[in-house]
Amino acid sequence: MDLRKARIITAMTTPFNEQGLVDYEQLEKLINFLLGNGTEGLVVGGTTGESPTLTHEEKIALYRKTVELTAGRVPIIAGTGSFNTAETIAFTKEVEAISGIDAALVVVPYYSKPNQAGLYAHFEAVAASTTLPIIIYNVPGRTSVSIDPKTTIKLSTIKNIIGVKECLGLDALSEEIEKTSDDFLVYTGEDGNAFPAKCIGAAGVISVASHVLGNDIAKMYNLLEEGSLVQAASMHRQLVPKMTSLFTVPSPAPVKFALNHLGIHVGGTRLPLVICTKEEEAHILKELNWTK
Repeated sequence: MDLRKARIITAMTTPFNEQGLVDYEQLEKLINFLLGNGTEGLVVGGTTGESPTLTHEEKIALYRKTVELTAGRVPIIAGTGSFNTAETIAFTKEVEAISGIDAALVVVPYYSKPNQAGLYAHFEAVAASTTLPIIIYNVPGRTSVSIDPKTTIKLSTIKNIIGVKECLGLDALSEEIEKTSDDFLVYTGEDGNAFPAKCIGAAGVISVASHVLGNDIAKMYNLLEEGSLVQAASMHRQLVPKMTSLFTVPSPAPVKFALNHLGIHVGGTRLPLVICTKEEEAHILKELNWTK
């Protein structure tokens, strides 16, 4: 499917049952809920999906089931990256064989701390190994290393590197939007930048908050596209505290709590992540204006 129509891509949580196993019944409920509430694309097996705690077999099964349950309604992006180039290539090629996966999200290699030449060589090698479209995922808060916008811009000339999920901030987004071709997809990976990123020409947001605020983000984007800048900016200001509340403890614990509160039973988190305390839950409910 054409990712260019997807402004709001939800980095989807992975539902777990009481035994801590992937819950495919709740996955179906979650997907239908998201697609009915503003989501225009899905990332499966990303950070919010707790990919570091999923086994290889769980990821493949999860990706296949997501394709089946989504049934072509929105584009699907699968997380395939790691800190090992050879492993990333092997897994991306395996995921490429799953009919219905539209792109791979490949994170900047973590822990090893490569320099810019190493980062370029990593993504170049992954792209050369597959026909699957590649989206670079730059999240220095989790990887301890950041791909420079200039490296991303250089990589954007490789045919099947089609976009970036950028968490470095507005300056990086601005440079990438300005210096890449119009068909290169620049997404912010920070919910709080969903509005300003769109204002400066980003494709949209790859979002956690859209799990529960998707319709609001869509309304904000619609207002912006209609030229109603003042109203869109007002919505942004109202949404930021709500978005922030969903990151008060390590994600995805807050958004999983919020979904569970709504009756979308995605369960808890896998260690080393832990669920929210009662005090943390109360704060999230207050910020979301879900308290009576």
